[in-house]
This record gives sequence, structure tokens and C-alpha cells, in this order.
Amino acid sequence: RTHLEETQRVTRRRKFPFSRERSDSTGSSSIYFTTSSGNPTTDEGESEGGYTTANAESDYERESERESEDEVSCDTVRTVRRDSLELLPEDDSPVLLDSSLEEGLGQLLEQADRLHGGDERDRREGFQLLLNNKLAYAGQREFLWRLARAHCDMWELTEDEDERRTYATGGKEELELALQKWDQSAECHQWFAILCGRVSQQESIPKRIQAGYVFKEHIDKAIALKPQDPQLYYLLGRWCYQQVAHLGWLEKRTVSALFETPPTATVQDALQNFLRVEELSPGFSKAGRVYIAKCYRDLGNSSAAVLWMDLAAELPGNTKE
Repeated sequence: RTHLEETQRVTRRRKFPFSRERSDSTGSSSIYFTTSSGNPTTDEGESEGGYTTANAESDYERESERESEDEVSCDTVRTVRRDSLELLPEDDSPVLLDSSLEEGLGQLLEQADRLHGGDERDRREGFQLLLNNKLAYAGQREFLWRLARAHCDMWELTEDEDERRTYATGGKEELELALQKWDQSAECHQWFAILCGRVSQQESIPKRIQAGYVFKEHIDKAIALKPQDPQLYYLLGRWCYQQVAHLGWLEKRTVSALFETPPTATVQDALQNFLRVEELSPGFSKAGRVYIAKCYRDLGNSSAAVLWMDLAAELPGNTKE
């Protein structure tokens, strides 16, 4: 914390192309939902962590002490995103940080990962922490994909559909900018894919289907860049099982109308991806084992389906899924 406070003092001496504004927080309704550090929703165990947000203005700190720590404003999301769209440099050169900011970034990312792996309050705090440091670190790849991940956390924690759209759209826009510079980042592709899916949930059937294929494209790129990540195969397995192999009649007609040669997937494809998850990290996901059981059931192998349901029952159910 001491170093983050020093980082904020250094940040205040830096000149930005616009003045820093503050938006007051308002509450939003939420549901309990837990994610694991560095990954979207699975059924792994969680760790907890806390922090005190380091703000740039001392008067803001004093006011923040009087505000509820777990209130995050969609207005803040809109304001910060609008004000900072031009922070990324136009060329591909990396944004260099002075030594104090560079060290502070490492501590900030570690803190953000810890909060992301915690409970609802931790993840709300993690989101606000990243927003408060965006002016200093918006040109950093590792910061931006975590900020997008935090938008996804807020989407999960919020019940209001308008707020969900704001969070999902905000995170997706962050990564659209990031991917212009860092197309070789597996994390950027992974979270862009997930947020595309989140945005599309309120769209029409054709738009949802199109978003599904954008999801597949970016998950494939992420796997090519990070082939030993079990989370990516879990996501791909779900896409094969839900998005293609079990499309309804109307969805299949829509796919035929939208794509001359639509992507295909089978239950067997889904099964191979879920088994790959278990190969890379046994017991990685309770839900993953349930999907393996579903695949074997659909393929007519009842004994294997029962076996994998028993194996799934051995794992704790720590998430909404």
C-alpha cells in the first residue's frame, strides 16, 4: 500500500492530455458470483484479499471514506472510458514508465488478481481500483486486459440489464483498443471473446449467432498463443456443445442464412476439449466434468456418463454455474 500511495504521488506529477474528473458512485443490485484468479467462471476454489484504494486527490480519499466501499457507478464507467479513449498511443511503441510507476504497476496487478479471486465485495473493489489507476496505466497491456476482466466481473455481479450492457460494452471497447496494439496477447483475445458473448445476450438471434463465431475466432487465437491453458479449452468445449452441436431448428436456419459455409462442431469435438481440460489440470472445473458426462450421455455411453457425474460430485460447487 505504501508504494501504491507513492505511485499516486508520482502520477499526480505526470501530465495527461485532459483533466481528471470524479464521478460519484451509485449502487447497483447484485447477485453472488465467484471467479478464480486470472480466469472466467469455473468451479475452482477462491482466495480472498483486500486493499485500500489509492486515489489521486486527498479530498477524494476523505470523501471515499464516507461512501460505501462496494458501490460502483455505471456513470463512472462511462466517464472514465470516454475521457481516456485517447490514452493509447497511435503507434506500436510501448509506453515507458518511470521506475516508481513500473514498480507500482506490478503491485497493482498483483492486488487486482487477488481481488478478482475473492468474493463479491473484493471484486467490486478490484474494479474500482483499476478504474482509479487507469489514467496512469491505460497504455499497459497487462493492465488493460485486467480492466476488461473486471468489467466482466461487474457484469456477473449486476442484475440490472442496462447496467450489464454498460459493463460488457465498456470492457469490450477497452479490448478493441488493446487488440489494435497487442494482437499477440492470449488474455486480450480470451476476454474479448467472453465480453462479446456477454454483449450479445441481449441481442437478436442472428446477432447472438454472429457473436458466437467471433467468440470462436478469438478463443482459437488465444489457444494458439497459450496452448497449455485449460480455461481456453473449457471455453471452446462449451462453444462446441452449446453454440453449434445443440442448436435448435430456428438457430440452424439462421446460421444457414448468415454463413455460406458455417463453422461446424460436434458433441465429440466438445468432449475432446473437455477431456483436454482434465489432461492439463485434473479437477479444474466441476462444470467441466458435468459437461463430459453430458457428452458421453449424448454419445450413448451411459457408463462413462455415470462415472464422470460421480467424479464431478467429488468437487466443490463454489460458483453460480
